[in-house]
Amino acid sequence: MFVSRSRSTLTVGTVLMAGSLVLGLTACGGSDSDSVKVGLITKTDSNPYFVKLREAAQAQADKSGAELVALAGAFDGDNEGQVSAIENMVGQGVKGILITPNSSTGVLDAIKNARDAGVVVIALDTATDPEDAVDATFATDNKAAGVSQGTWVKAALGTTTPQVIMLDGTAGGTVDTFRHDGFLEGMGLTNDSPEIVGQENTNGDQTKAQTAMENLIQRAPQTNALYTINEPAAAGGYQAIQSAGKAAQVTIGSIDGSCTGVADVKAGKIGATVMQFPAKMAEQGVDAVVKFAQDGTKPSGFNDTGSQLVTDKPVAGLESQDTAWGEQNCWG
Repeated sequence: MFVSRSRSTLTVGTVLMAGSLVLGLTACGGSDSDSVKVGLITKTDSNPYFVKLREAAQAQADKSGAELVALAGAFDGDNEGQVSAIENMVGQGVKGILITPNSSTGVLDAIKNARDAGVVVIALDTATDPEDAVDATFATDNKAAGVSQGTWVKAALGTTTPQVIMLDGTAGGTVDTFRHDGFLEGMGLTNDSPEIVGQENTNGDQTKAQTAMENLIQRAPQTNALYTINEPAAAGGYQAIQSAGKAAQVTIGSIDGSCTGVADVKAGKIGATVMQFPAKMAEQGVDAVVKFAQDGTKPSGFNDTGSQLVTDKPVAGLESQDTAWGEQNCWG
C-alpha cells in the first residue's frame, strides 16, 4: 500500500508519560544544525491513514532539506499524549507543528503556548474548534465528503426505506462530527430520524467496529445501510455483516480512499468510498512551515485539499470515479 523510500535516517522509538505517547524521532536531510525542524503529531502511528500522512511529510521534508520530528498519540483519543508532544516539540525548537488533533478542543492551551513561543501551528486533516486556534488548516472538507457518502447510499437504496446503522469515530472530533452530519444531510435524515436503528463510536478501529456491528445487527437485523467513519471501520463492519449472512442486504458507504479501501470497493465489500488526499495535506503543511522559516510568511484559513467519490456503481446526478481510477490515485 505504501511506497518505501530509501533515505539516510535515524528512527528512535520510546514511550513518554507512562505509555501515553508513542514517540518516533526521524532526523532527515543530514545533520545540519541549521536545517528547519518541522513537527508532525498524528492521532496514532498505526492507522494506515496517518502512516501515509507521515510518509508524505517525511518525503517532502527530505525534498526540502528539512528535519521532520514525528510524534503520535498512543491511541485514537489520546489527548494527553498530544499535549505532551506539543510541549516536547517546542522544547526541541521546531519552527512549525503540523497536528491532527485527537480532540478539537483538548489541545488548545498547548497550541496557544506553542504559538506564543513563535511556533506556527497548522492543523492537518482535523480542524480545531475554534478553527482559528491554529494558524491554518489543510484538510478535506469533511462535511462535503459526508454529504457525498450519504447521497450515494440513499441513491443506491432507491425506493427502499433506509434502516441505518452508524459506526462513528471518536466523540469530540470535528472530523467525526462533520462526516456524521454530512452523511445524514446526504441521506435526508437527522439524528432523531427513526430510520437510524443503531449507532456506536468505534475510534475508527477495525476490531472495535466489528464488535460494535456484531452487537448492533443482532438488535437491528433489518439493517440495510451502514455509515462508517473510515475504511477500517467499514472493513470491521463488513466482517460482522458477512458473518451474520447479511452481506447482500447491507449497503456500505465509507470515507478515506486508501488503496486497501479502494480494493474493498472493487471486491464489493464497500459500495462506495470518498477518497481524500493526506499526502497533499502533509506536503502543503511541510512547505508552509519551511516558507515560514525562510521569510516569516504564515499560512492562514481553511485550505481544502479535495475529495472524490469512488464506486463501481455510479448513480445519476452524482459525480464519481471508478476503482480503476481509485487504484491509480489512492491516497495521492
